[in-house]
Amino acid sequence: MAQFNYKATDKAGKARKGTIDAADESKAREKLKAEGLTVSEIKDAGDAKPIRIGKKKVKSRDLSIVCKQMVSILNAGVTVITALDMLSEQMDNKVLRAALIEAKVYVEKGGNLSDAMRLNPNVFPPIMINMVAAGEASGSMETAFDRLSIHFEKDDALKGKIKGALTYPIMVMIVAVLVIIVVMIAVIPNFVEMFADMGTELPLATRIMMAGSDFILHRWFILVPVLIGIGFGIKVALATPGGQLFAAKVGINAPIFSDMVIKSNSAQFARTLSTLMAAGIPMLDAIEQVARMMSNKIFRDGLMNTKAQVAKGLPLSKPLKDMDVFPTMLVQMVKIGEETGNIEDMMEKVADLYDREVDLATESLTQAMEPLTMVLMAGIVGMIVAAVYGPILSMYEGIDNM
Repeated sequence: MAQFNYKATDKAGKARKGTIDAADESKAREKLKAEGLTVSEIKDAGDAKPIRIGKKKVKSRDLSIVCKQMVSILNAGVTVITALDMLSEQMDNKVLRAALIEAKVYVEKGGNLSDAMRLNPNVFPPIMINMVAAGEASGSMETAFDRLSIHFEKDDALKGKIKGALTYPIMVMIVAVLVIIVVMIAVIPNFVEMFADMGTELPLATRIMMAGSDFILHRWFILVPVLIGIGFGIKVALATPGGQLFAAKVGINAPIFSDMVIKSNSAQFARTLSTLMAAGIPMLDAIEQVARMMSNKIFRDGLMNTKAQVAKGLPLSKPLKDMDVFPTMLVQMVKIGEETGNIEDMMEKVADLYDREVDLATESLTQAMEPLTMVLMAGIVGMIVAAVYGPILSMYEGIDNM
């Protein structure tokens, strides 16, 4: 099942645009035609450019705040249109504010809020659109937004834990690079003339440092675009299927990071599936939406295959086990949920369990990175000392032997 962005007009002549799920473009056109729409433009959503520069993203924290405020406003008896107007006026995020204003205009013309959200699929994630649609169908919009606020809040907390675990090693690496650059620019040049006057062959470490210093000082205009090109190339590569698969394999198999990656993806899977199914979303649709939200390609592709297997009549626990990436505990809990007929509650408990496991994995990662970063810094200092004082010590040894 693919997603297609479309532009069309309804029977009243009103312009419509949004996203629709279908097997292919022809099926998408047939579904839109059945809804009374005349399609003017349709294209695969996957054809959209994967790289966006300079566009402020909408964070889970922002969506959680919006959902909480919607619960309070709707419980007060305020209409959806007024609620959207109130939220857009106080929203700091310009992208989210523009999306809320566009949604308000759409609803004012007689459309549903869920359809209005489909106008901006890059702002409102599928889980939010589907939950709102379920709330509209059941007449329980407040409940839908309340569940969404909890979901986005916990999702933001999970992402915060992961970022917190990665901040320390990244900062140490940045400091290490800055130290090397300072030494290359400010220290090594002062020793170059002295080393040249020695008239002896310099150690390899010294020659490397001198060459690096000369390159940074006199050919920095080459280094800067090369580094920018490497960074941009990595970003482009990670946007391709092959690059995403490589990054996913590294994340799952890296000795230090694998535990946190697996447990964080498990928590996200369990939390999202529980939220969707508790709102009445059919299991197949719920699995697909969860798959689309997974950032790790191995989990994402595995869950799309899981959906296909469940559609053939297999229990959910079987293809999850065959993926061989989810922890055994999660698969067993899914199986118990199938046997008791209460998968959503079981998944909520699993999500809470792995949220705590992510905390422990984060602490373990931080503790493991501390000695590694110390070894890294010691290695850098040792290299600098060897490069600077190696020739001097060799000179003194030569004098002693005379």
